[in-house]
Amino acid sequence: MKQMKKNILPIILMLIMVLGNTFSAFAAVQQSVIEQTAAETAKYLQKTVDKPQPGSIGGEWVIMALARGEYDVPESYYDKYYEAVEKYVKECKGILHEKKYSEYSRTIVALSAIGKDPSNVGGYNLLTPLGDFNKTIWQGINGPIWALIALDSKDYAIPQNKSAEVQATREMYVEEILKRQLSDGGFSLTGGTSSAAQGDDAADADITAMALQALAKYQDRTDVKAATEKALNCLSKLQNDDGGYSSWGTVNAESTAQVIVALSELGISMNDSRFLKNGHSLMDNLSKYYVKGKGFKHILSESQSNQMATEQCFYALVAANRGSKGENSLYRMNDAVTAFNTMSPINPQKDIAGGLTNKNKDVRFMPVTREGRTFADISGHKNQKAIEALSKREIINGKTDSEFKPDDTMTRAEFATIVVKALGLTPKAENVFTDVSDKAWYAGYVDTAYKYKIVSGTSAETFNPNGSITRQEAASMVTRAASLCGMDTSVEEAAIQNTLAQFTDYVQVSSWANNALAFCYSSSILDSSDLEILPKTTIKRSEIAEMLYRMLDKAELL
Repeated sequence: MKQMKKNILPIILMLIMVLGNTFSAFAAVQQSVIEQTAAETAKYLQKTVDKPQPGSIGGEWVIMALARGEYDVPESYYDKYYEAVEKYVKECKGILHEKKYSEYSRTIVALSAIGKDPSNVGGYNLLTPLGDFNKTIWQGINGPIWALIALDSKDYAIPQNKSAEVQATREMYVEEILKRQLSDGGFSLTGGTSSAAQGDDAADADITAMALQALAKYQDRTDVKAATEKALNCLSKLQNDDGGYSSWGTVNAESTAQVIVALSELGISMNDSRFLKNGHSLMDNLSKYYVKGKGFKHILSESQSNQMATEQCFYALVAANRGSKGENSLYRMNDAVTAFNTMSPINPQKDIAGGLTNKNKDVRFMPVTREGRTFADISGHKNQKAIEALSKREIINGKTDSEFKPDDTMTRAEFATIVVKALGLTPKAENVFTDVSDKAWYAGYVDTAYKYKIVSGTSAETFNPNGSITRQEAASMVTRAASLCGMDTSVEEAAIQNTLAQFTDYVQVSSWANNALAFCYSSSILDSSDLEILPKTTIKRSEIAEMLYRMLDKAELL
């Protein structure tokens, strides 16, 4: 018996090695097929939707998916769409729908994907309606779901809606979704409310998947995390034996597509064991609906492709591709290129030498001098892009040649140094502070930052160069730098209150920092999706890099 075990063991090990290689090869082939299918669908949609218009078909989803997939699309294609949107918004006088506020959300998502500003489309702010809580949730759970997806796409602050009976906050939308979770762990359009329609007390795959897409960015909350796990278990149980899904009794492609997007937003593999049924994956199921070079069917019995199914399946493929490459997810669009809005500019005209025309004349654009510069300890870090962008312009350095130390704090002297470099100012020591020796490496930077009123002393004579910086101090300094770059940093009192009140700890903010923090959040220099401001917490090197990167981007100095 012992000898038999010894003889079998090598065979088992060999099988494991062979099968392991087979699975790896299969995964590689599957990924190449996904990419090829997505590329073919991109070409098909550009041909069939040659003049994209505002709408749920032939409009926003096509634009968003092509942009997020980074396909080779003529700039004029996006320009024509934006012209159509602007014309439509003007004709509607900014009212896209009296009841269905997801119309605003869908448009915001598309505009964000192509780098356009939804706060000024033909003179109308499309974000403002989402500040009306009651009207946004009127249409059912789709309202808060898509409001969150739209607002979080680029971390937009929720504008104050003066006509709203109840001013919305992100917290309110998250809570609205959570309270509608059904006993089976899923979600449905009107389920979980007193107005639930007949049959709406059971989970719907599409709605459950969309709810997860909206909640994906809030996984640091224990209640959201718990609700997410219940919903994932529900989706696993709802999955058919062939790896697909049904909605309202009909097996269809779009339901599978929405689950793919949900997993992608949550960073879950398409081959997660919970979503493999009889060896069939979500991607296996979706491929059944594909019509070579002509998009996707809605149901398998159709003889030709369906436009709505094609658009949803296409952006599901884009979501899966982005996830497999480790890129920002489909709806996290802070990596989207910011386009200059030639139709309705809301920023001053860009200066030929770089920056905004009304910037201080001493502020200069800093060119790339060390292309490809990076650090070993920021690989995969959420602020990697910002750190690398500043580093290759020699605005910020690592602690060593190979390490950035992203979680370390930054001294006041170090901050003064990088902000002076970021703005291209000429450092000059002028013996302003008694605790800053003119021989110190940072003397010129501290005195120059003080000269331009970016920083202030801890007293009339001292600067405390080795002191750390809190988040509210960093916001104040970055705001002063933004003003020097030509940005309007003033915020009305009502807007300050509305912006800060969405955070649970806003009462801890020092009064002198209110305007600066409101400006940073409303301008997406700080991430408004955070639940807390943490104003008096010491800020990290990586966080300062992100703030400066976003500010320079807004000031058109990158």
